[in-house]
Amino acid sequence: MLISHEWLRAFVPHTLSPDALRALITAHVATVDGMERLRADLEPIIIARVVQAGRHPNSDHLWVTKVDDGSGTLLDVVCGAPNVTEGALYPFARVGTVMPTGNKGGILIERRKIRGELSSGMLCSAKELGLGEDHDGILALDIDATPGTPLLDAMPVGDVRYDIDVLANRPDLLSHYGMARELAALQGLAVVDPAEVFALDAASGALGFGDGVVGRVPSAGGSSVADRHSAASGGVTIQLDDAAGCPRYMGVVIRGVRVGPSPDWLVQRISALGLRPVSNVVDVTNYMLHGYGQPMHAFDLARLAEATVVVRRARPGEVLVTLDGVARALDDRMTVIADAHQAVAVAGVMGGKETEVTEVSTDIFLEVAYFSPRHVRATRRALGLNTDASYRFERGIDPAITPHALSIAAQLITQVAGGVVDGQAIDVGTAPIERATVIVTPRRVERLLGARVEAGEISRLLSSIGFTVTARGDAHETLDVVAPSWRHDVARDADLVEEVARLRGYDALPDVVQPFRPGSVPDHTMHLTGRRVRDALVGMGMFEVHPLPFVAGTDATHTRVANPLADDEPHLRRSILETLARRAEYNLSRRQGDVRLFEVGSVFAPRAGQLPVEKVRVGVLVMGLRRPAHFTDPTKDVFDEWDAKAIGERVAELVAPGMRITLEPGDGTPVLWRVAAKGGEIGTVERITLDKPVWASEAFGIEITLGRLASTPVAAPGTHNYSAGTPGRVVAKGHVTYRPIPTMPAAEFDLALLVPDGVTAAQVEQLLRRSGGDLLECVELFDEFRGAGVPEGHRSVGWRLTFRDAARTLREKEVDGRRQKILRTLETELGVRTRTA
Repeated sequence: MLISHEWLRAFVPHTLSPDALRALITAHVATVDGMERLRADLEPIIIARVVQAGRHPNSDHLWVTKVDDGSGTLLDVVCGAPNVTEGALYPFARVGTVMPTGNKGGILIERRKIRGELSSGMLCSAKELGLGEDHDGILALDIDATPGTPLLDAMPVGDVRYDIDVLANRPDLLSHYGMARELAALQGLAVVDPAEVFALDAASGALGFGDGVVGRVPSAGGSSVADRHSAASGGVTIQLDDAAGCPRYMGVVIRGVRVGPSPDWLVQRISALGLRPVSNVVDVTNYMLHGYGQPMHAFDLARLAEATVVVRRARPGEVLVTLDGVARALDDRMTVIADAHQAVAVAGVMGGKETEVTEVSTDIFLEVAYFSPRHVRATRRALGLNTDASYRFERGIDPAITPHALSIAAQLITQVAGGVVDGQAIDVGTAPIERATVIVTPRRVERLLGARVEAGEISRLLSSIGFTVTARGDAHETLDVVAPSWRHDVARDADLVEEVARLRGYDALPDVVQPFRPGSVPDHTMHLTGRRVRDALVGMGMFEVHPLPFVAGTDATHTRVANPLADDEPHLRRSILETLARRAEYNLSRRQGDVRLFEVGSVFAPRAGQLPVEKVRVGVLVMGLRRPAHFTDPTKDVFDEWDAKAIGERVAELVAPGMRITLEPGDGTPVLWRVAAKGGEIGTVERITLDKPVWASEAFGIEITLGRLASTPVAAPGTHNYSAGTPGRVVAKGHVTYRPIPTMPAAEFDLALLVPDGVTAAQVEQLLRRSGGDLLECVELFDEFRGAGVPEGHRSVGWRLTFRDAARTLREKEVDGRRQKILRTLETELGVRTRTA
């Protein structure tokens, strides 16, 4: 949002410098992202005092002066202006200055002799500085300033433009009037009524503004009564057929206008915001949009068929050529403004080329309306057309300003373009003004802010920005607060507390650490699990990301969002890896091939005719080097599928501590392993397909379910909450028991086993642990071999088994008996036997 310093000062007569105003707005209202002096070319110009002036000895029209420029040395300056006066202040360009915009723009000021007298600089006229057309004399300054002061610091010459980051919930700040309300409250000043500001602007152009009183346009009455769906006046009939898309529509007919260039004051106002002047009529509509916050549009009345305006839904297959010359296909979800035959404007977005006001237009129809934010947002996205009007309508304008804005705009047009208003203002529909009462107390404010604010101060602060506050109760400490029509964002007491905090200033809040009293209810197990997973993955060198859960899917496989943030990502993701893959491709496009990313977030499984099922999962994507390269490394050690499997096992152990974790081989396209806990699948390890350059390595992904967002019970501290019938249910972290290092010796032996190809090492390990008994301490796979001596369809796998009793030394016969039991069980259940050669 661009704001002009001078235009803002017209609404609030403050005395703040641009830097001070920027700091004030940032601290209390919205962040000022940038500030630009529109006449930065005047920065080299200073103020100088003429100490002495005398006739030039060799000229009858030149003067030789002594000038004090603040440097401590009087300068000799030759001047040809007849109004040079001793003791007066003038703009001065020192030697070396490049002249700014004006009739001498770009000229370098040099020390030189004029008619034999040395001149060291130039006293400037208004035209030479681009500040006016007066070139008969130098510009005398009636100000109190010290010689040497920059001209821009001493007087309001040239505007300053602020770029303000207005949040989506504060559309009331998207105009100079809206920003002025905030500034007036902060400075303890009264905001000037918009009608007076616009009247003064018009008067500054020597145009006059009639009597300057709002209401020159006759209000609705007679055949034009609000809340009707049809009304007529001035020879124009309005029919409101889409009240959902346009709750209120107003208009007025102005006849006899002369479309042409705008006066200087109007050009100056809109040019300060970087807008290009179009014509006096169009410029007034832009002036009202940025000045008052009400978008509006003017139609050439002669091109409206049968002088009829219909607010309706677009017809299937209807096409409209908009003002930018593009033919746009409309659909029946879009609200349009139409005449008796066809659509002539996209409601709240852009007008049509056919009814555009041009230099041959003489009669116009001026539209001012309140369009539904939801409908405008959907239309704007569908058409891919962003405008200043749609930006404001889709966030929600003040529904109460429509009549006021129409009256002011009509008066301005008759002043700058001539013409007269024909008939009454036409008004159909009803403005959706909802003003709920919100209750707030000083106790609530203190609880949220940590500082005591008295009820009277709360009332004063809220009243200063337009809220209606009524105190009740014996101590008058219960405040009933009604938000003004332009504050749609205030719905609860916390919103009011935020207003109190920002108006007082966040720096005014005490910097006191409040005592922390933990609650007796433990964190939800899902949060506990997520925290453990995050800590572990960060410890493994992973980086957490927080992308939005939107992807480019299909309606058949994904859930479509009704109002997507981006047209190219209109669906909810089904997998964390979908968004991690896009992040990896983003890194690869910037030649970053070493990627270690993870996210804990929601995924959405679509259901026909119902809302999707939302689950929380952890996703990990790895590719490239396992660790930063070192010059001593003989080869590059990159992530492979075994690394991905190990990460998957670790995450599964954290998600389901104490549970039996198994990884069953997948088909490899793309699932490499399916991760299960206690018999139920909770995730996968996959090979990820990316749009990647030839130099990039393979990418692998892991995705494990933490739980489903539902009424999952909260486990007590130190307990488990896991059900075999609900795989993926979140569990709490159990107690960790300390055990001292064992002192009894261990008994170890190795097994060389012939394992059929259809039997996995995980199956063998599970059976070894089950049949080994409680004395089996460790099972370690140390070798795999295929080749000579190994029957076809088998592989030789080596295992080392460690047995130990914490209280005594195991006997050889005891260990051998367990070995024989293990071998019998392996052969019986899995067909695994001992390799003999």
